[in-house]
Amino acid sequence: MKQILIGIFVVWPGIICHAQNQNISNGNVFDGEPYLAVNPANPQHMVVAWMSYVFPGIAIRTRATFDGGRTWGAVQVIPHTNPLYDGADPSLDFDNAGNLFLAFVDFDESAKTGAVVVVKSTDGGRTWGAPVEVINAAADVQKPIDRPWIAVDRSGGPHDGTIYVTTMPPTVFGYLPPPYRPYLTVSTDGGNSFHPWRYLDSAGWLAGNLIRSPMPTPCVAADGTFHAVYPSYMFSQNLLPRYIIASSTDGGSSFTYHTVFSAATGSKDPDAKKGYLLLADPSDSSHLVFAYLELDYGDLDVFIRESYDKGATWGNPIRVNDDPTANNRIQDLLWGDFDTDGDLLLAWRDRRNGTDSTYATAYEIWGAYRKKGAGGFSPNFRISDTLVAYDSILALSGNDFMCVRLVGDTLNAVWGDTRNGTLNIWFQRMTVDGAPVGIRKIYTEKRPSVEIYPNPTADVLTVTGKRIRRIVVYSAQGKPVKQYEAGRRIDVHDLPAGPYWVHVVTREGTIITKMIKTE
Repeated sequence: MKQILIGIFVVWPGIICHAQNQNISNGNVFDGEPYLAVNPANPQHMVVAWMSYVFPGIAIRTRATFDGGRTWGAVQVIPHTNPLYDGADPSLDFDNAGNLFLAFVDFDESAKTGAVVVVKSTDGGRTWGAPVEVINAAADVQKPIDRPWIAVDRSGGPHDGTIYVTTMPPTVFGYLPPPYRPYLTVSTDGGNSFHPWRYLDSAGWLAGNLIRSPMPTPCVAADGTFHAVYPSYMFSQNLLPRYIIASSTDGGSSFTYHTVFSAATGSKDPDAKKGYLLLADPSDSSHLVFAYLELDYGDLDVFIRESYDKGATWGNPIRVNDDPTANNRIQDLLWGDFDTDGDLLLAWRDRRNGTDSTYATAYEIWGAYRKKGAGGFSPNFRISDTLVAYDSILALSGNDFMCVRLVGDTLNAVWGDTRNGTLNIWFQRMTVDGAPVGIRKIYTEKRPSVEIYPNPTADVLTVTGKRIRRIVVYSAQGKPVKQYEAGRRIDVHDLPAGPYWVHVVTREGTIITKMIKTE
């Protein structure tokens, strides 16, 4: 779940790069975290899901292509379970029958209500069915409704079609008492219902009391074994922080546990997007890859560790980005994928051509490819075509992940960058030797420079920024309750306590943010 800063503008994004390039979303607001799924039975069929502003809040939008991205169908908006809710954190997966499942958070942050839900498409993402609740915000005292990931068993084995959804306690609700534990919920009837949730960790393998949001990253191996890796920091179990892998061969009913590795280091930059990822090799059910960021050489680099015995033991770290070590350039925003032959692709946000050692420097999207059986990765290659200057919007939530899918020698990637001073979501299709097949702009967000504080507030809301024309305060139901043609100090003492939307109209566009009025 995210606290979102929205920019609205009225210039329709046009075609970029080559003549075949096209805008995919055809909307006029975008707010991040695209996720890409490729139909395993038809690699020309892909679906993108992302977070987008749909008044008065954030919703999940999707769009499908059936010809490898040359043309795209209509944008679909996923309805909320409650009109006052926001949607966030989409992830997608197909089953063997061609059904597509979309998991996301549907919630009201101020009321601390909502749930993780799954919707199903039987026509490849053209339309979507009704949402099915996976796990409710009130299910546990930890309120486990942040960052769901979905994984579907396509092994052809006894648990084929089983849907696994992992989630974790959120930080957005403020302080929650420990312990902090990852969660798992399972469906065995094609997403029509989900079994009662369970903790993914267990005695001796607990996530512990120090990591507030121990995100599990799941996958399903070729033999149908479910695996998930989560972080742990609990002195009685291990003096160092570690990653733990939980594995189940019986559809999530029982688990075995092993340590992936322990480490004492971590990120020195709080803004870096430090997600990690577990991948299963479709060509070898014993082979797993864990991709992560670490400070082994003094700044954040991309590493993998591999297991060839289903997670029981793990090899030494392998550095993936090939810029000079200890060069004061951090990497983040990693993702990766195997193809069906066991070839491996990693991608990340790269700052080797930036100007300093911080998160806030120029960046590109780079990748690395390793053919199955090769001794190492081929030289890194650039996926994006522009060195992009840093923009402060990247310090906010809503751009924590990118996504790549590898099909044969072709990669398909979606990510966000801020070239030209706006937040753009891009789709790129290219071969692993660096030859572009096509790059398409998914969306552009114009972000006027506006600050709104304090928030929450009981009496006065202060708005600062350039070229402000009008400020409108809306109720949670979308009804205007206050409007100001001039002035930057808004008296809200007479409003009832609760959530409101504040629209700040500037010459560059409109900022929309949620305000909490207190007693």
